[in-house]
Formats: sequence, C-alpha cells, structure tokens
Amino acid sequence: MYKSLEQALLDLEKAGMLKRIHAEVNPHLEMAEIARENFRQNGPALLFEHVKGSKFRATCNIFGNDERFNFLFRDGFEQTRAAVLFKSNPIQFLKNALKSPKTLFKAARAGLTSLPMRSGSINDFEECSLQDLPQLVSWPLDGGAFITLPQVATRPSENASVMQTNVGMYRIQISGNDYAPNEECGLHYQIKRDIARHHQKAIEEGRPLKVSIFIGGPPSHTFAAVMPMPENLSELLFAGMLGNRRFRYFEHNGYLVSSDADFCILGELEQGLKPEGPFGDHIGYYSGKHDFPCMKVHKVLCKKNAIFPFTVVGRPPQEDTLFGKYIHEITQPMVPSSLPGVYGIHAVDEAGVHPLCLALASEAFRPYATAEEREPMELLKTANAMLGFNQASLTKYLLIAAKEDVQHKVTEPAEVPRKNLVDDVPAFFTHVLERLHFDRDLHFQTATTIDTLDYTGTSLNHGSKVVIAAAGKKIRELRNNSADLESLTLPQGFKVAAIVMPGVLMIEGPAFTTSSANSETFHELKAAFAHWEFRENYPWISIIDEGAVNNAAGNTTNNILSDFLWLTFTRSDPAQDIYGLDESICDKHWKCKAPLIIDARIKPHHQKQLTVPTEITVKARQILQDAGVL
Repeated sequence: MYKSLEQALLDLEKAGMLKRIHAEVNPHLEMAEIARENFRQNGPALLFEHVKGSKFRATCNIFGNDERFNFLFRDGFEQTRAAVLFKSNPIQFLKNALKSPKTLFKAARAGLTSLPMRSGSINDFEECSLQDLPQLVSWPLDGGAFITLPQVATRPSENASVMQTNVGMYRIQISGNDYAPNEECGLHYQIKRDIARHHQKAIEEGRPLKVSIFIGGPPSHTFAAVMPMPENLSELLFAGMLGNRRFRYFEHNGYLVSSDADFCILGELEQGLKPEGPFGDHIGYYSGKHDFPCMKVHKVLCKKNAIFPFTVVGRPPQEDTLFGKYIHEITQPMVPSSLPGVYGIHAVDEAGVHPLCLALASEAFRPYATAEEREPMELLKTANAMLGFNQASLTKYLLIAAKEDVQHKVTEPAEVPRKNLVDDVPAFFTHVLERLHFDRDLHFQTATTIDTLDYTGTSLNHGSKVVIAAAGKKIRELRNNSADLESLTLPQGFKVAAIVMPGVLMIEGPAFTTSSANSETFHELKAAFAHWEFRENYPWISIIDEGAVNNAAGNTTNNILSDFLWLTFTRSDPAQDIYGLDESICDKHWKCKAPLIIDARIKPHHQKQLTVPTEITVKARQILQDAGVL
C-alpha cells in the first residue's frame, strides 16, 4: 500500500491523525519528552520539521493508538492474520475458510503477492554519516545517541537467500562511549535472538557478520522487525503481507539494502566488544553499560528527503505497548501448534512484559479427577515447555492455571481471540490465589538465565524464575476489606500502602540495607502475620519502598494495580526476594504457609529508575501547546 514512510505520514495527516511541529526541537532529551507527553495525552503522530543539529526531519508516535494502527494496516492486517493461521494450523484455517471463503482468498492473495522482489539500486540513495542523523538522547543518563526503531537485517551465511534474512529490532548506539565517531556503533542484541546465532556462526567460520540497518520505509517494515515469526516465515514476507506491498530490495557489495528505507547503515560485526549503554529501557529503569558487539560502519545511505522515525521506551505503557498488543493478536493462532494445551498467554505489559506471564492451560493428565482431586501435573509440563519457548523463555514469574477450573467457556486456541481469563489480571490473580497450595505449588529455577534488561538477578543475564501453578477446588476465601487491617500489627518501619485487589496487599517498608539486616526485618514481619486472623485471606504481600507509589515514574493514571504490577515484578528476583510463613525445604522443594511475601524494594544492585528534569517536561508541554497538539 505505502511506498514510503512519507506517504504514510501524509495519509495520516490527511485523516487528521498527524500534527507538524514547526518549532526547532532539541534531540537531546527534549524531543523524547515531547513524544512521551504526547503519548500520555493520546496525541496524534508528530512530524518534527526542524531538528537541532540535523538536516533531517523526524517523526514519532506513528503507532501510538489503535486508531492509527488500524488505519495504517487497514489493507493488510486481516490477510496477514489469515496467512499466519494457515501456517500455524491448516486444519483450523480450512474450517474457518469453509465458513468464510474470503478468508481463503485473503491468505492465498497474501502468499502470492508478498514475496520480496528485487528493485532499485545504490543510485537511489545519497551518502551521509551517523552524525548527520538526529542525535536522539531519550533520558539524562543515556550513554549517547540511539536509534530506537531500527530494522536490523542479517543472514546466516554470505550466500544465503533473501528469504533466510532475519530482521530484528535491537537498539543502536551511534555516539558516545568509546565509539569512533561515524565509524562505529553499538549493537545491543539480547539473548535468545536469531542475530546471535548468525553472529556465532560467523565467528566459528572466521568471518565478520555483514549487517544492514534500515530506518524508516513503509510502517509495515518497522512492525515486521519486532514480530516473532514462525519458523521458516521470513520477516520480509510478513512486511509484504502487512503492508500489502512486496518488500523491495537490492544487494550492494554483499549487503542487503531495503529500496524503500529512508536510511540504510551497512557494516560488519567482528569478534571485538565495546561498552554500550547506559540506556533508559522499556521496563522503566536504565540498563547499564556493558560490553556488546561493535559494528564497523562502512556506508550510511539516505533518501533525498529522508525522515527519521523514533520511539521512546520507559515505564509501560508507552508506544511499544501497542506493538505488544497487535503481536499478541496476530500470533495467537501460533500458540497451540507451538505449545499444545495452552489456551491463553498474557505477558503483562504493565509489569515490563518478561517479568510476569499469565497462562491458562489444560490439566488433563487425569481426566477422571474431580475438582477436589485435581492438582498441577500437566500444568508443570506445560510450564517447562513455555520456559523453553521463544521469548516466553525470558519469563521470570509464570502464573499458570487449569482451564478445567474456569466456569465460563474458554476460547479454543485457534479461534478468533476473545476475552480470556488471562487478559483480566485481577480475575486471574484471584483465581490462582484461591487455589494455591503454598506447600506444593511454587517451583523455582535458580541460577538460570533471565532477560538482559532485568537487573534484579545476581548479574547480567543471571537470576531465577518461579512457576506458580494452581489447579483444583478453592481452598480459601479472599477478602478486600480495609477494616481487616485494624487487627494487623506491623513492626516499626512498616505500614499498609494499599489493598490492591482481593487477597493482595502492598506494604511500605524501610529501605533495604544489607542481606543480614533484611533477614532479621523479615523475621519480625513474618511473626506479625503469623498472629493475624486474616492471613489466609490475604495470601500475597508485596513489600515496597516508602513513597514508592507516589514516586513511580510514568504512572499518570493513579492506578494502584499498575503500580503493584510494576513495583512487584520489576524489583524482585524470585529466589532472593520471596519469603513465606514457616518456610522450609523438603526434598529440595521450597514450601511455606500463607502469606507469600515478596520483597519488591530497591536493592543496591538495581538500576536507577527513569526520570527527566522538570524543566524539560515543562518545555515539551509548551511546544505541544504552541503547535496546537494539546
């Protein structure tokens, strides 16, 4: 449909979904805060006409709400879903096609018209440098300027076909630290990514890995870069399906070049590493400075009137929340073929995505078991499968429940998505906590890999996970009554912050000091709960820092549930920070009595929370007001 990013932006403007910012904006902090404030106010897409220090225009918030997302992909979204369903579950697809022949036509058309095609040449581009790009610095402690919406293309070998190309989105640092200006940039790819396998293969073969970084182009190209594709289904093919226009490319000196991109950076990854970061990341904290691959830049290409698209990440929700929503909607049919028996997955955005995942699955190992007899068995098999599957393997807290205990009809995995228990976070927590056996149903994985961006563990990429599995009849009643708290006498330094939902409390505690002092603190806290008559009715307790709710950066909704999710799951490591009443280890299995106590306070090894100077926010709001956006 769209041949370029500019064509898409003009279409948004014509539809009243884009505003131009004519005032000069500073890419150092100011431009990013304008984007954040605009998103918070559900503002339109923005086109910055004058970026300080750069001859190029910039744009943001293109994907910032459902209306724009559906508008941009109105011609390709349904056919893409149909094609993914066909790839994932042909039998279910054919059943749907018999009910609606248009579905079959859409999938067939998508497959036939979406193959990448050779088009264009190096003569369609001009040359520029990394310093010519808008030098976007989003947060005060960022290590330099970053590209935040790149499409990073690699292939497993130099003679691999274009259909073997992997396109991913990994932040690119283009200035700062020890990078040689205009000659080097940092490429922060995380564990469990296809580019890591390509890089490893290149290292084993003693050759540099050729990397092409595309910026801009039709919006479908950007979305394809964040899409977790099924095996043997290329991101380039997906981009063609979603954009209703084949991905155009040509090759230059062994590099793949997107003919429709606004910018292309061509270079090589070698074995050497250089410090990359810090960077204000999508869970609401900085990720620190660490050694990551350094790309030797050979050429930077740009279109004559190129536009630089960017996004800003931080405490959810942000623009990338919309990415997650539509990824879930498209990939939902992939779940049953990849994870048999799973009826719903929800990686909770407000908890930072990977820190918390909710799942509904079958518990049919004993189909004859009554609710009184049912216990997590198949659920544990499924949980292990999930923790070995694609990006779900980065989950830190996995709460999984049996669909057999759900009273209403559960959506079949391959059906059109509808409201599922996992999508209702309070209802799911209630369902699990009503059934949880604390002496049986908590299963830890210690000293394992965790998300690169999660700093609650013992070191980079190292931490723990916990599976909390619930099946069977209700064993406790949850309460949600502030009067219950009158009989709870807490140790000095602790006070109740809020009842989050039935059975769940947040309690403010003193600042974390040392592990030994913390152990004594929790001994006193557990003693207080041991004598509380309602301890079984409030089986989940999150301990947070004093004032943490009021100081939770990015929360403009005054939503206590949002604060609970963010504070609890981004500030705790299961093995280090979960406590319980009368906790003990039996046959290597950790168990306790209710309540479960999660220490979600800031620890010395955690990264800093993201904040921005007040004067930057004030100026950003003024620019938006002057432009008639707010």
